[in-house]
Amino acid sequence: MPKLTIVAFDGTRFDLDVDQGSTVMENAVRNSVPGIEAECGGACACATCHVYVDEEWTEKVGQPEAMEEDMLDFAFDVRPTSRLSCQIRMKAIYDGLVVHVPERQA
Repeated sequence: MPKLTIVAFDGTRFDLDVDQGSTVMENAVRNSVPGIEAECGGACACATCHVYVDEEWTEKVGQPEAMEEDMLDFAFDVRPTSRLSCQIRMKAIYDGLVVHVPERQA
């Protein structure tokens, strides 16, 4: 079972054991992580689950695909490490993944 750490904007860490195949967004919502609104429920149709992938993980997690990149245009304070958490599906190779929640969602 991979481990995932979500760091809320206020610095609160949510250290989670998650199921392979689940998304970062699903785990954030399931664990009431503040700042992850997930208005579209994971359909990549909004930008309210925006996170910053920790720099140690950006290469391993990879870049957003075209649809996700288009949705990131609607996110607040987009950075090179920005991703939509609904598009990051947990795998064994992501064990230890760290993401940060921005100050606010778009």
